[in-house]
Amino acid sequence: MDFIEISENVIHVERLTARVTSPTSGAISVFLGTTRDNFKGKKVKKLEYEAYEPMARKEVQKICDDIRSKWSVENIAIVHRIGEVPVCETSVAIVISSPHRKESLDAVQYGIDTLKATVPIWKKEIYEDGSFSWKENSECCGHK
Repeated sequence: MDFIEISENVIHVERLTARVTSPTSGAISVFLGTTRDNFKGKKVKKLEYEAYEPMARKEVQKICDDIRSKWSVENIAIVHRIGEVPVCETSVAIVISSPHRKESLDAVQYGIDTLKATVPIWKKEIYEDGSFSWKENSECCGHK
């Protein structure tokens, strides 16, 4: 089962974990990307995300398909928030179940790296001083 969601709703990891749980899975691996309160010495107030949703969903499904072709996993849930995401809240969650831990751990790592590099979701970082900056993913375009 692949569960894909792009939404303004708060992400509830317990619900995602319940979605991927299976009697034949011995592992569930989770990645949560959260808003931190600083970037290069500037105080971050919040993030705002925008997406071209039809293309974003299509690209996330490609990630799920790639994961399934590379690892033995059972269920995948990938959720990305759009709109405002305050400090300490989750903006992206990837939850994957598999019979053994190595597959789900490797798949989660691949999932977040690929999502950041390929999915058309854009982040605006808003600082406490009222300024803002549109951020390009550091994984995108060969930046390290």
